[in-house]
Amino acid sequence: MQIEKFSADTRGFANHGWLQANYSFSFANFYNPERVHFGALRVLNDDLIAPSMGFSTHPHQNMEIITIPLSGVLKHKDNTSNEWLYVNPNEVQVMSAGRGIYHSEMNGTADTYLSLFQIWIIPNEEGVKPRYNQKTFQPEDRKNKLQVLVSSIDDDNFDGLKVHQKAQLSRIDLDEGETFTYELKSEESGVYLMNISGEVIVNDQLISDRDALGITKTSSFQLNANTTSELLFIEVPMII
Repeated sequence: MQIEKFSADTRGFANHGWLQANYSFSFANFYNPERVHFGALRVLNDDLIAPSMGFSTHPHQNMEIITIPLSGVLKHKDNTSNEWLYVNPNEVQVMSAGRGIYHSEMNGTADTYLSLFQIWIIPNEEGVKPRYNQKTFQPEDRKNKLQVLVSSIDDDNFDGLKVHQKAQLSRIDLDEGETFTYELKSEESGVYLMNISGEVIVNDQLISDRDALGITKTSSFQLNANTTSELLFIEVPMII
């Protein structure tokens, strides 16, 4: 097993007033040649957006974009429907940009900050028809067990959100003292493990709030929760 730790305080940071953004990988004005991507995972931004503010209409192409609101309400509109849609905590949004899509993302409230993860995954197929979907995931369904949020569009055994890549995104909420073993779908994949909150140990590596681990060259790994913890697993092919 190979593990690389990415401490929260080593991420890129930008403060635009209305937007405070932490970048796990090179993005916008943050560039680190050693952190351009993790396999097919290209972007993991940890954004805090002020009330009623957000990103005006802008384009994307040939990227799988997943948004996970952690608190607050996301308001989304794109040119596949041209209607405002609301994405709440415990919902996940997937947008396949494909051959080209325009969208807007706003804080959907006038009095509460919006905290979210935005994740970009490099697709294994370009030029596809743009598509959008969102789904609710109940917190009790990830209590001390894995809750799969997103899988490959070729995964016929999964009826949830899908992307054009052999990827899997999942969450778990562990109680203090709990142990969990994550089984990779493929040994050719790696897992970018983001600790949303809490404190866990993986193979003698301790990670706290917003720390991450890049885990490769293994078929499984074990987590031990020192405290109540919330975790996000992003499993992606390491060869793209």
